[in-house]
Amino acid sequence: MNSLYQSSIQSLPLLGHGKVRDNYAVGDDKILIVTTDRLSAFDVVMNEPIPGKGMVLNQMSDFWFEKLGHIVPNHLTGVAPESVVAENEVEQVAGRAVVAKRLKPIMVEAVVRGYIIGSGWKDYSQSGAICGIQLPAGLRQADKLPEPLFTPAAKADIGEHDENISFAQMEEKIGAELAAKMRDISIKLYTAAAEYAATKGIIIADTKFEFGLDDNGVMHLMDEVLTADSSRFWPADSYAPGMSPPSFDKQFVRDYLETLTDWGKTAPAPALPADVIEKTQAKYFEAIERLTGEKLKA
Repeated sequence: MNSLYQSSIQSLPLLGHGKVRDNYAVGDDKILIVTTDRLSAFDVVMNEPIPGKGMVLNQMSDFWFEKLGHIVPNHLTGVAPESVVAENEVEQVAGRAVVAKRLKPIMVEAVVRGYIIGSGWKDYSQSGAICGIQLPAGLRQADKLPEPLFTPAAKADIGEHDENISFAQMEEKIGAELAAKMRDISIKLYTAAAEYAATKGIIIADTKFEFGLDDNGVMHLMDEVLTADSSRFWPADSYAPGMSPPSFDKQFVRDYLETLTDWGKTAPAPALPADVIEKTQAKYFEAIERLTGEKLKA
């Protein structure tokens, strides 16, 4: 399997390199999004690729965009990525790219939490609340929440940490009507996805969505959706509250990085051992096979 740490498409204008995705202009109204094998943890891009990870993320997003398309429009155009690049660049986009509508990003990430884990658990342990939302006393780590929580975050520049904000702050940033629409649609998307994943023996503990507006002000789901990078997936058969469950996502890398007492979660990134790379790759591959019922299309 070919690994791609960074794309080098010369036939299209480069718009920029994100943490994981490289974006190119396709005319004035479309964008080629190439999902590389880079991995970002704690908002720091690791130096080593996870081979095939970009293909998993791209194909998993396409799967969910199609499955959830009845809830909200999305950025898919149906244009084949191979058709917009030079012949000698097809290998860089095959299986790992999409031609998307060019949208104006809403600069707030829509985070939905169905279980109490990660920063939410740390927040609750200290304050009894998550992002200012008071919760019942006595919840354990990884407990299912009484109902899914919407906890927005302000998008940060590359290398910076996204910042949790209150819903009131979100309303100030983007307006009350758009904020309410994002919240309601995000919870609908999470609920529908969690119900489907449960039939495949997977718990979606939390996820984040990104939205953009088209020229008519219509909100679209964009970027990636319900991937192993933007979500926590837990195998239902080994789930038990009171501990951090094993997962199908980059939590494996996060857990390794947490053991490094001499790394302050800022760039430059530490080296990842070969076994951490291999086990992380296996988790991504297993996630897409279990969710979609199909093997990765390499």
